[in-house]
Amino acid sequence: MENIDNNIYNMYKKLGISERVVDMAGEILSELDHRFAEIDKVAEYNQMKVIMAMQKNRVSEAHLGTSTGYGYNDIGRDTLESVYADVFHTESALVRSQITCGTHALTVALAGNLRPGDELFSPVGMPYDTLQGIIGIRKEPGSLAEYGITYSQAELKPDGSFDYDAIRAGINGRTKLVTIQRSKGYASRPTLSVERIGELIAFVKSVKPDVICMVDNCYGEFVETSEPSDAGADLVVGSLIKNPGGGLARTGGYICGKKEYVENAACRLTAPGLGKELGASLGVNPSFFQGLFMAPTVTAAALKGAIFAAGLYERLGFKAVPDSKEPRYDIIQAVELGKPEYLTAFCKGIQAASPVDSHVTPEPWDMPGYDSKVIMAAGTFVSGASIELSADGPLRPPYTVFFQGGLTWAHAKFGIMMSLQKLMEAEFLF
Repeated sequence: MENIDNNIYNMYKKLGISERVVDMAGEILSELDHRFAEIDKVAEYNQMKVIMAMQKNRVSEAHLGTSTGYGYNDIGRDTLESVYADVFHTESALVRSQITCGTHALTVALAGNLRPGDELFSPVGMPYDTLQGIIGIRKEPGSLAEYGITYSQAELKPDGSFDYDAIRAGINGRTKLVTIQRSKGYASRPTLSVERIGELIAFVKSVKPDVICMVDNCYGEFVETSEPSDAGADLVVGSLIKNPGGGLARTGGYICGKKEYVENAACRLTAPGLGKELGASLGVNPSFFQGLFMAPTVTAAALKGAIFAAGLYERLGFKAVPDSKEPRYDIIQAVELGKPEYLTAFCKGIQAASPVDSHVTPEPWDMPGYDSKVIMAAGTFVSGASIELSADGPLRPPYTVFFQGGLTWAHAKFGIMMSLQKLMEAEFLF
């Protein structure tokens, strides 16, 4: 074992990691065994849940085939959607490569279920940057606002709790759909647990029973043993190049929920009257099935990386959200770095640790859908796949970096170590 440890140390040295960083990493890891064991138990439970859904739907080699053109009678696609519905315990599911990203999946769900004169309501404050353009908070062509759909929100309280009085006051006769963002996005508020989401949905339904409750589930799938659909959500929505794609899905998104609402979304994705019947799989079925199979353990690897990052940067005096001891409800780790040069150096470290494009230097740029410059580090096999090791953040105070992903724990660990190495080399630390 000692010889293996020495070989690993020498490998890190060849990759540019100093002895001091290796030693600091070892100190942090010595305190995390119990956290990692908890993560492994959740992954084991979720792995069995996925296998049960696949076996129930009698997944076979025939379902790994493809379709072209209209995609009528694609048994692989249809079976995959049945598997997703069983995993999420919903009536129906829409899982398509034609859904380009999580923002697109949310747009399809919203546009399919809202009509002119309806109001969209957020009880958790301002949604993620890209959704602001969809809603019309930021003026964009084709926004919901252009179709006469209004929007209102209730802010979270300073401690991150729900403002139930404001929520009750905000829901009115035109409120058709309530959108709940599970993850923090580019904010410092806590990510919502399934339990808290369930409490919020129960309250919303007590105010207006017929309102549709939709949860943006991005980054949260398989982090817990239950999903928001188990807690009363009418729709759960996400991206396949995040947790549920297991690093194998090369594109795609999902919408799971009540049959009526999923069908409404499908009619927006394709066309009214066509719905789920159309959409050729074009060879993606194997990666979608296998990605879902891998998702619980891949998510576990990402969670371990997040906790390790929190512990390491807390030791250096930075604020981590959540901190290294708090429960985890998504794979994102935020670290408030305080200075733009720290944020840039961190992202350069993640890029340098990547298997793809490690030689590339990330720089801040005006990314579509965001209101400030954003720096992104992602040397990924699938472009933009944030279940793979990646980091990003807007160049605005408090200059928070958002770290996520890692298809393997070893790679996530290496990436975090390299981020610290780059901060040291720039003489920002020590």
